[in-house]
Amino acid sequence: MDSLVYGNHTAVTEFILLGLTHDPVLRVFLFIIILCIYLVTICGNLCTILLIRASTQLHHPMYFFLSHLAFADMGYSSSVTPNMLVNFVVERNTISYVGCGIQLGSAVFFGSVECFVLAAMAYDRFMAICHPLLYSTKMSTGVCVQLLAVAYIGGFLNASSFTLSFFGLLFCGPIRVNHFFCDFAPLVEISCSAHSILTIVPSFTSGSIIVVTVIVIAVSYIYILITILKMRSTEGRHKAFSTCTSHLTAVTLFYGTITFIYVLPKSSYSSDQNKVISVFYMVVIPMLNPLIYSLRNNEIKGALRRQLGRKTCF
Repeated sequence: MDSLVYGNHTAVTEFILLGLTHDPVLRVFLFIIILCIYLVTICGNLCTILLIRASTQLHHPMYFFLSHLAFADMGYSSSVTPNMLVNFVVERNTISYVGCGIQLGSAVFFGSVECFVLAAMAYDRFMAICHPLLYSTKMSTGVCVQLLAVAYIGGFLNASSFTLSFFGLLFCGPIRVNHFFCDFAPLVEISCSAHSILTIVPSFTSGSIIVVTVIVIAVSYIYILITILKMRSTEGRHKAFSTCTSHLTAVTLFYGTITFIYVLPKSSYSSDQNKVISVFYMVVIPMLNPLIYSLRNNEIKGALRRQLGRKTCF
């Protein structure tokens, strides 16, 4: 049973996720591609975390935040990808009512944590380049832990607002969600609840997180750019800017896609475009982040070579 009817309302027990496509050949192709992406995501981010933990040369605030960015990427991708893979191999993909709420909450939680961690990494680069003499004091272990606590608490509060709002929605049918996971907007579209506080609060909390973190990142890089332009040494400019390129790339990819989904008017794109962009920022970007930071970071490449050298010695 998809739902049980009580009075004028429907007590939903499960949802049907329509997924990305109904073409059987394309479904097989997408299953193989996304499975490979997911395996690379887990292996790449897990290796990043283990490498940072094992290498004393990487025990710095920048890499401390990077390890938590890798953790958030794994959680973000894992909140939707396994269920999406199942969608490709079954004829009718369903998710329970409670499972839908859990999936929504976990996706929002890890996405919010990623926003905060990217902002913390921008602040770290700001302190390192603009105030190098104060860096060890301003970015002490205690400060890093506090920034990380804000990230996880903020993520929890934002996820709670979405989850509680979801469980407050009423569904009268149909219960077909036009997405590959339980995203909040498609769920609101099929609900019969009035667009009240249940939809306003999640929009406010998520919008606030995006605006605040974007401001922190933008202000940090404005000061970084001003400081770099004041440097007389070309080598010093290049060295300072090279420490920011990986982070700037990750920020551009992540915020560029979520801006398309959550900031632009819905009339400017179709539901199919929404799905494709969602695949990019929830599945592809978590795979790209460890590649971006490893390929463009000499310290990580050096630490990896040293760890591999130790393994071969034994």
